[in-house]
Amino acid sequence: MQVVIISGLSGSGKSVALNVLEDAGYYCVDNLPAPLIVNLIDHLRGRQHRHVAVAIDMRSGESITMLPQQLETLNTKQIQTRFIFLSARNDILIQRFSETRRRHPLTAENITLEEAIQHEREALATLAALGHHIDTSSLGPNALRLFIKDFIAECKTPPRLTLLFESFGYKHGIPLDADLVFDVRCIPNPHYDPKLRELTGLDPEVIGFLEALPDVSRMTQDIRRFLDTWLPVYMRDNRVYLTVAIGCTGGQHRSVYFAEKLALHFCDLTHVLVRHRSLAEYRNHYTRR
Repeated sequence: MQVVIISGLSGSGKSVALNVLEDAGYYCVDNLPAPLIVNLIDHLRGRQHRHVAVAIDMRSGESITMLPQQLETLNTKQIQTRFIFLSARNDILIQRFSETRRRHPLTAENITLEEAIQHEREALATLAALGHHIDTSSLGPNALRLFIKDFIAECKTPPRLTLLFESFGYKHGIPLDADLVFDVRCIPNPHYDPKLRELTGLDPEVIGFLEALPDVSRMTQDIRRFLDTWLPVYMRDNRVYLTVAIGCTGGQHRSVYFAEKLALHFCDLTHVLVRHRSLAEYRNHYTRR
């Protein structure tokens, strides 16, 4: 039996994620109080359900603090459980609630929207480390759907550390889900070459431009050496996901190249994913290895 638990901040995309799982054939339950999850899974397992997705968030109140204990109980029952935590920056969440005119579940007469979001963030802070953290600040609904579809495909493989290389643009902000961040803005920017400006780090012309620079090889080797040294330590720590974010100014050329190059090196060592956050927003580009 496979169980996917979804949690996170209100407005961060939990409904989108749950809809993708439902379309993939998962039996989905929304807004379940955390203390009931073990009983629910026991019941559904008895009815021969093989794929179950449950959304748990602050709508169920302070009982969500019991979620880590409930997940540990499921693990002792040898139930394969994956956890997704969705978040976004405060300004993005405020914008989304303003656009949809929906009410935040923690707002009240004496609490502003911004205060409600911050209170929810603080209340859920310990949950983000329980599993796969996705920052949806710069992701449109289609890009998030692609991320969740890949997560579903990954659930079919035996549990092991997933190494995620994520390119991003600093002008869009550092991803909240990054465990390690490497800044490659010191590398000459192909953007200033008119012939390369509209291309990306996936195009042969940009790849050729970057690989002709000695500093690119040095930077690649340094990042690779760091990860070669410390990846076994993360594995011994029983980490399920390790997100390595590579940032350049716009997230279009240099960071994309480095993410792809590093993924190619490590794909023989563990399960590797590649995401290009800034490209996904306007091209829906997505790569999985």
